[in-house]
Amino acid sequence: MTDATELATRTRELLAAYPPATTSREDFLKARFDAGLAWVHYPEGLGGLGVPRSLQAVVDAELEAAGAPDNDPRRIGIGLGMAAPTVLAFGTDEQKQRFLGPLWRGEEVWCQLFSEPGAGSDLAALGTRAVRDGDDWIVTGQKVWTSNAHNARWAILIARTDPDLPKHRGITYFVCDMTDPGVEVRPLRQITGEAEFNEVFLTDVRIPDAHRLGEVGDGWKVAQTTLMNERVAIGGMRLPREGGMIGPVSAAWRERPELRTRDLHQRLVRLWIEAEVARLSGERLRQQLVAGHPGPEGSGMKLTFARLNQEISGLEVELLGDEGLLYDDWTMRRPDIVDFVGREAGYRYLRSKGNSIEGGTSEVLLNIVAERVLGLPSEPRTDKDIAWKDLAR
Repeated sequence: MTDATELATRTRELLAAYPPATTSREDFLKARFDAGLAWVHYPEGLGGLGVPRSLQAVVDAELEAAGAPDNDPRRIGIGLGMAAPTVLAFGTDEQKQRFLGPLWRGEEVWCQLFSEPGAGSDLAALGTRAVRDGDDWIVTGQKVWTSNAHNARWAILIARTDPDLPKHRGITYFVCDMTDPGVEVRPLRQITGEAEFNEVFLTDVRIPDAHRLGEVGDGWKVAQTTLMNERVAIGGMRLPREGGMIGPVSAAWRERPELRTRDLHQRLVRLWIEAEVARLSGERLRQQLVAGHPGPEGSGMKLTFARLNQEISGLEVELLGDEGLLYDDWTMRRPDIVDFVGREAGYRYLRSKGNSIEGGTSEVLLNIVAERVLGLPSEPRTDKDIAWKDLAR
């Protein structure tokens, strides 16, 4: 069993063989992956060593101290946080070998083709169709709210393969090639002025059966792995104290005493405490992940993340007064990453409105927490046993 000391030694040996100062970023990341130091809890040969996830911190500390390059995780967050764990859990050996290395190294960006105009909160009602054609599937439909589709090489996709079954049972999960001529990506301009999201139109897109994840009809089961990991990635990200939204407003409070009022002080103290509780809860959640796959607790963390971001950004705008209403740039852009703290208060206030929608709406997540965490009775659902084709739309 590899322990922390041995892992630190392996990392130093990597640094000695591939000095960051004289090794290209691409070569260093490839060597790190091949050495099993990419994500240490993954199996050997797939960028890991099969050791506890908690030991990743040992590797990261050594590499950071040496000034080694990272894989720009914010740019490839969907691949790292959602596609990779799903491929690992349900992919064939060939799929794991093909996709995980380029994904982790950032050579191939991924996006997620799940939500549709008529299937957002009720994702299982999706209507994108996949029809078998020999060794391929022909996929036609529309997806929406697709982050980074304009940069993506691959997409994780769920489509309906059997409309005669109830909506949760007739779905299959695929890896879609975003360079296929039948894939059209259109920008969706948001309240921030940017087009961080996209709508994606699929017209007779041909996906080989070799790019199917899981069994035919098991797509909803596979998608649950993706969604649970997505909510952990959004709500359970690692932050230092006063990291995230609470940092800028705390700094403004300290540096601008003329803006302070008693009411704003009380609200800031409350939100600072809640942000710190959420941060520590996220640490505990990540420790629980060492023992297995994410559970419904990630939904609770994502709920908290959305509420706090919206309340904190609202407080910041109010604290800054007229200055908080300023907006630096309304230019139509298609950014590679979302930078909450690198922009002004007005951007944070507007962008945080989407936090209660993306990654599962807060209303749906409240149901998940109620049913799967608290054990409360499920809401009555009259459409569970009705064939998808017979549902009212």
